[in-house]
Amino acid sequence: MHSLTHFLNNSFKVALWRRVMLVLLATVWVSPLYADTQLRMVLNWSYQGPQAWFFLAQERGYFAEEGIDLRIDQGSGSGAAVGSVASGTYDVGFGDINALINYASEHPDDAPVGVYMIYTRPPFTIAVTSDSDIHEPADLEGRTIAGPANDGALRLFPAFAALADIDKDSIEIMNIEPRLREQMLNRGQVDAVFGFVNTVRFNAMLAGIDPDERLRFISYGDYGMDLYSNSVMVSRELMEENPDAVRGLVRAINRGVADVLADPEAGMDAVMAQEPLINREVETARLHATIEDEMNHPELADIGLGNIDDNRMQEAIDIVVAAYGLENAPALETVFNTSFLPPEDERIYSLYE
Repeated sequence: MHSLTHFLNNSFKVALWRRVMLVLLATVWVSPLYADTQLRMVLNWSYQGPQAWFFLAQERGYFAEEGIDLRIDQGSGSGAAVGSVASGTYDVGFGDINALINYASEHPDDAPVGVYMIYTRPPFTIAVTSDSDIHEPADLEGRTIAGPANDGALRLFPAFAALADIDKDSIEIMNIEPRLREQMLNRGQVDAVFGFVNTVRFNAMLAGIDPDERLRFISYGDYGMDLYSNSVMVSRELMEENPDAVRGLVRAINRGVADVLADPEAGMDAVMAQEPLINREVETARLHATIEDEMNHPELADIGLGNIDDNRMQEAIDIVVAAYGLENAPALETVFNTSFLPPEDERIYSLYE
């Protein structure tokens, strides 16, 4: 009887040990397959209507379907997003590709890489009041222009000044808090302000200023700066170590953009869920204006949203390098990588169908 009991106890221990080992092996070998990749993303600015595709993609589970757990934080400027990703604080950013070009010239090994171009038309502008005597770039000489330090238009001003043939050294540049920009211009405290056209326009509306009556804009694109602007960008480390995550990220964002184009109100619902205190009417108008003014480049019909035209991007690199007097021109593939784009039949070729 004792032998039988001893045998049963040993058998139970062996069975229990086998079960424990199976659980451990399952944890070791199976969990990486199903575990979410945790990524941190910084936006170009505070929460706004034109970020709807990111929030709708998150709300509908598109990132989760790709095995991505994405945290989305508001940013402090399109240019600042580049440094935030380069430093390792964030894995993903939505920021200015021209600031990335500048950074990649000096730090090619650390610079983020663009993977999905969203703003295909240049939004960079200098705003003046409608009663100002500033009508063309030459009129800016000897004046004071204000803008947030990380504003894309301010950072690109040396390039604009070179193309427009104006003396930038005669112009005083004032760094100000973003929330003060439109009010300072309206009160005549500065002669002009830098910004993205729809940022200035709709922030003015939120401040009770009618931009159609009170403001005029000198657009960089009218003076030879046919630049790309904001792109989804990822860290070089993420791109090299987890390319499948980058591919899934881009695929999810592309689906989010398509959904917002089909149903902008659903996109705004997602934005409002993220930040209920924003003005829905103004942010909806900002979303539509961004789609029309900053995303609707003619090349879209041929190459699809997210993609770039190599020749146009190379021209942008040349413009930025010349404007800043950079010693090294970054290679195009260092700035943008098209290999993570969705298949051609999944891309968006029209913003209105």
